[in-house]
Amino acid sequence: QVQLVESGGGLVQAGGSLRLSCAASGRTFRNYPMGWFRQAPGKEREFVAAINSSGGMALYADSVKGRFTIFRDNAKNMVYLQMNSLKPEDTAVYYCAGAGVLGTSWGSYDYWGQGTQVTVST
Repeated sequence: QVQLVESGGGLVQAGGSLRLSCAASGRTFRNYPMGWFRQAPGKEREFVAAINSSGGMALYADSVKGRFTIFRDNAKNMVYLQMNSLKPEDTAVYYCAGAGVLGTSWGSYDYWGQGTQVTVST
């Protein structure tokens, strides 16, 4: 069992940066691939980025590739999402998720945080 708590969201101007953090509890954190998803008002939850259990492999949505970086610190039970060159269309609630299998589908993730709001102004 893994509990996830996100932090780091906020209001930022377009072109700015934010770093989201996800604190995980549970001794088996290092065994899980982790992902970030987001959901904007009126839209479906969409994949943003994912990382395998060791941190050696990452996946990104095309819309964030080159701007966002996912990384993890298994010693601290943390996973991060560094977001640079933010755009208004990045505005959404961002969710941290843990899964049994690395992937881009939200349905394959078993554990979810409560979400953190990111708002990018023009």
